Amino acid sequence: MGIDDKSISWRDALSALSLLIAGYSTYRYYRSLSESTIPPVKKGVEELIGNTPLVLIKSLSNATGCRVYAKMELCNPAGSAKDRVAYNVIQTAEKTGQLVRGEPGWVFEGTSGSTGISVAMLCNALGYKAHISLPDDTSSEKLALLESLGAVVNKVKPASIVDPDQYVNAAKKSAEAMVSKGIRGVFADQFENEANWRIHYEATGPEIYRQTGGELDLFIAGCGTGGTITGVSKYLKENMKTQPHVVLADPQGSGFYNRINYGVMYDNAEKEGTRRRHQVDTIVEGIGLNRITRNFKLGETYIDESIRVTDEQAIKMAKFLTVNDGLFVGSSTAINAVAAVKMARRTSTGSKIVIIACDAGSRHLSKFWKEAKNVDCNITLDQVIGE
Repeated sequence: MGIDDKSISWRDALSALSLLIAGYSTYRYYRSLSESTIPPVKKGVEELIGNTPLVLIKSLSNATGCRVYAKMELCNPAGSAKDRVAYNVIQTAEKTGQLVRGEPGWVFEGTSGSTGISVAMLCNALGYKAHISLPDDTSSEKLALLESLGAVVNKVKPASIVDPDQYVNAAKKSAEAMVSKGIRGVFADQFENEANWRIHYEATGPEIYRQTGGELDLFIAGCGTGGTITGVSKYLKENMKTQPHVVLADPQGSGFYNRINYGVMYDNAEKEGTRRRHQVDTIVEGIGLNRITRNFKLGETYIDESIRVTDEQAIKMAKFLTVNDGLFVGSSTAINAVAAVKMARRTSTGSKIVIIACDAGSRHLSKFWKEAKNVDCNITLDQVIGE
């Protein structure tokens, strides 16, 4: 064998060795990547709360030229963003000694449904009991869920907040009566309790920041208690180099639209003799209100404008998203999606928009989806917006 032959052999050996090293490195890389994406073992259902996905809504993005994303809060274990709030309320009560882990205790709440479901789930997981007061016209799915979870359910007539028997006031009275007997208990008070907005500031906002790479043009959410839009918008405004435009999506009959845009908490539907329901005259559950809560007030300055969405638009949008994206959403998510399209048509192409996907349509079958299921599957986005 000559010198040239030896050189060729060495070159071949080195090439083979390099290929082996490269192949092994690639294998190790993809193995570590795979292992890092496997969720760690959780010690309880409460550890499943948060870190929800951010999903591109392809139909709305393609139609508007913007990138429209949904923050999938419906992926929390009890099915809504209220899981975060309920858990933080309970943890805060434990820090103050109102509840003691491992000892009997009660959590009372007045709710239109979702917060009560989150409270009931967490009470079961943490060893407490749930007592939920809610309007008796709440969707039957939410009532069935609460009863299935073993919560004590107190159904009351829909009424104004000034009525002592209104569902929030009823929950507060029940809590006070229990505590007066020396039994541990806490009134969650989601509308006024700052544990609400704080958890969205500490968790939901930072998640959206990371998922968008710190770049976001518009953030859109509805407002019921005010906790989500306050906590998230406060965090994003304080931490993003270019502050996103924050939009409150409001259903018909709610006063937030006029409050944000004109400084008056009033809606024409409030005229005496015209309103059919005591709280907000809409088929939408979970958002919309005609009073200012503490959670809303603390974040009002971070909200840039409000978009009004009709029941008809929300119903049609829900069907549109189901047919075109496979997203089976509830009424408040549909409201947010309509607002996203309205804003996208006003803003520059390529803008990044995030909406909150609050809960799934399965909680709204007997009311909202009773109407939405009848919408034509071939409905267009222009027909949804109707403007």
